[in-house]
Amino acid sequence: MPPIDAVLLAGLIAAAVWRLAAPNRGRQARAVLCVGLVLLAGAQYALKGFTWQFVPGYLLLAASALPFRRAGVASRWAGGVGLAILILTALAPWALLPAPVLPQPRGPHAVGEQVFRWVDASREEAATPDPADRRNVVVQAWYPADPGLAGNPRRGGTPYLDGLGRLPGPIMAFPSFVFRRFGETDTHATPNAPVSNAPPTWPVVIFSPGYGAPRAFYTGLALDLASRGYVVLTVDHPYEAAVTQLADGRVVGPAQYYGRGDTERIAYMERQIPVRVADLRFVLDQLPRPGAMGPQLAGRLDANRVAAAGHSFGGATAVLAASDDPRIKAVANIDGMLYGAVRGEALQGPLLLLESDHDGTGFRARYVEATEAVLSQVPAGGWRYAIGGANHFTFTDADHFLSPPGRWAVAQVMGGERGAAATQRAAVDILDAFLRGPLKGQPADVAAAAARYEGLRGGPNRR
Repeated sequence: MPPIDAVLLAGLIAAAVWRLAAPNRGRQARAVLCVGLVLLAGAQYALKGFTWQFVPGYLLLAASALPFRRAGVASRWAGGVGLAILILTALAPWALLPAPVLPQPRGPHAVGEQVFRWVDASREEAATPDPADRRNVVVQAWYPADPGLAGNPRRGGTPYLDGLGRLPGPIMAFPSFVFRRFGETDTHATPNAPVSNAPPTWPVVIFSPGYGAPRAFYTGLALDLASRGYVVLTVDHPYEAAVTQLADGRVVGPAQYYGRGDTERIAYMERQIPVRVADLRFVLDQLPRPGAMGPQLAGRLDANRVAAAGHSFGGATAVLAASDDPRIKAVANIDGMLYGAVRGEALQGPLLLLESDHDGTGFRARYVEATEAVLSQVPAGGWRYAIGGANHFTFTDADHFLSPPGRWAVAQVMGGERGAAATQRAAVDILDAFLRGPLKGQPADVAAAAARYEGLRGGPNRR
């Protein structure tokens, strides 16, 4: 929480508690405090704009500033209870922070970032009625930057989330006003930074998000992996992601939903996954194409050392793409049910399966059965790990949208007490160990990386 937000909120609560606990004492001083809070609220608005979390706080300030009047016992009790309820109401919205606070990447490299908004002229956009529409593919590159940038603050540039100020609707069930201040989020990366020169070229990881999720929701994971010496290309799949800014500047949301029930969902996923795979294939095509990656990354990506990874539906996309395209040398599926005709025997390198904590029943049982069947056919073998205390969403940044009390409350309902920061730390350490061999030619011990964390189950799977 920014300091001005914290001071204003603390002042609002202090004024209300003062009014509640000692209504007759220091009335003039309390009035001065209330006037100061009004001025501070004005300054906060001038600096940050409208912050919806403060609306109950403003009501609390108004109640705290009301002149004190003598009243009967019943009226005093009623007023006290009402003020106490207002205090709780003023605190509750802060379960959702105005902007997420992302952890610092832990690798040895500073991180740069750049966004590419491409148009695949060879493909029609099936999600729109206009036959002239071509398929857009949006990629954000996170890459090892010049060492001179280490420790430097982020210098403006790309906001955390596309389309801020003109979002097309709710984002992953959150109303759009929740994201109004997400432009303040520090991604710990420098836009358009020079690429590190050691080594001269870098291996590439193409990352596909979960169903409906914008690429932004994987910033924490991508940052940390990029800081280990990989160029991570996070992909937006337009008209499926909750928000995507296209090459012409339009901001669009989803064009369709997968419907209700397993039957409709599976049918939708089977229809949609070839579109996603074609998006990844298009990204692969851009790596060696002159001019496609801009002046900073031109000639700095090794198109012969490429892995695919993804979360949820993105994990399924990565595995199917790897089984169809020999340019992909390794693939990681994070908690994703498989769709499409995946051929494990066609994978050119190893397969990593990372999973949230689950009991293996229902849909999860089908997931385990499907992924096990593919893993058993991979010539290079692979690894499977379940991260205890993780839920499906702690691989994303969604946990960082919440305050610590908010995270605790959500974990009591849906699990995930490990939290996003700890889940992503484990996931990135295992991913890095997994990718070192096929992408860097370096020895690495995946089992040893996993063994550093308590509550992980699994291990290698060899043919």
